[in-house]
Amino acid sequence: MTKKLPIETPVYMFLGFLESGKTKFIQETFEDPRFSAGEKTLLLVCEEGEEEYETIKFANAESVEIAVLEDKSQLTEAYLSALQLKYGAERVVVEYNGMWEIGDFFNAMPEGWMINQLMTFFDARTFVNYNANMRQLVYDKIQDTQLVVFNRFDDTMDKMNLHKIVRGISRRCDIVYERIDGKADFDDIEDPLPFDVNAPIIEIEDKDYAFFYRDLTERLEDYIGKTVKFRGLVATDKRLEPTDIVLGRHVMTCCEDDIQYCGLACVLPSVMDLKTRDWIHVTAKVAFQKHRIYKGKGPVLVVEKVIVCEPPEQALATFY
Repeated sequence: MTKKLPIETPVYMFLGFLESGKTKFIQETFEDPRFSAGEKTLLLVCEEGEEEYETIKFANAESVEIAVLEDKSQLTEAYLSALQLKYGAERVVVEYNGMWEIGDFFNAMPEGWMINQLMTFFDARTFVNYNANMRQLVYDKIQDTQLVVFNRFDDTMDKMNLHKIVRGISRRCDIVYERIDGKADFDDIEDPLPFDVNAPIIEIEDKDYAFFYRDLTERLEDYIGKTVKFRGLVATDKRLEPTDIVLGRHVMTCCEDDIQYCGLACVLPSVMDLKTRDWIHVTAKVAFQKHRIYKGKGPVLVVEKVIVCEPPEQALATFY
């Protein structure tokens, strides 16, 4: 009989650079009997550090199979599917290589694999240096994670500095500072936005567009029905209605390689002779409705007032 993959396979991913604490955490997780009721588990190890797994201490060692991926070329749907079939795995735990981009794994996931948990670990002593020299890889490890854990944290370190770097990438993840003695501090630093979401008119300064766009797309429900005012770069398309444009800014999240135009569907009060790369200042109400650029529903700016204007001194929007 031909073996088949499960319809759904939960995947637990642990990200971070070498010696960031991933192996230790996974070891402790497998030692906890609450994590396993005997499910067949495939542990994918994508890098080998100084610590090795002590499988004898696993609560259900007989149900865990370890496969080492020695090269990124093994990250293919066919190879991962074959491993799952070989071991009859019902779930997958991944210790991911810190030098590999997470998108490579996502693209290789077999059908039915679903990310159930995503955690990222950093050594608090070296994190700032990694961020300065390998910003793209740091961004890659934080952008989609649910939790960031700073290991080996102590009171000589600037918690706010670590916090700001993470929040410059994601406002959604939780942050934990874990000390050498095992005690942990949960991050409770408030992150007020640089504009007032509850104002009668939410005025977005040029330097704050990146924060506005990210917050709007992450917490759309907080903006529906509210009025916003900002300056943006026009993008037009002949396939849109005569009163429809896209309005936004070019945003750099991490580095020059990831600059992208972040725009929103915009419905003008009347037909205007606007061209792509024109700059306008709009006052608009935020709605959630169907629009062609989304191929479904999304945030739509229903413009009440529009003024053609000059570009800002710094056209590129950033989180810095």
